[in-house]
Amino acid sequence: MHPHLHTKDNKACEEVMDVLDACHARGFLWKSMGMVSILCNDAKTAVNKCLRAQRLERTRLNREAAKIKREQIKEKWAEIDTNS
Repeated sequence: MHPHLHTKDNKACEEVMDVLDACHARGFLWKSMGMVSILCNDAKTAVNKCLRAQRLERTRLNREAAKIKREQIKEKWAEIDTNS
């Protein structure tokens, strides 16, 4: 199972996801001729690249926030040690 694509975290990828949805919404004739897989592959690749970029950005921001929080905790413990 994959997570839902249309979430608040993926707003930057909305356009490429809409293109992929439109590609998948094409009729039976496109699917029976194998055109959907050919034409949708590029859209799927674009969605994957966009979602990966969004995930990497979230990871970077989370890492920075964790680093700041670790520093704050380290300062608090140093303050506790000096006052004890």
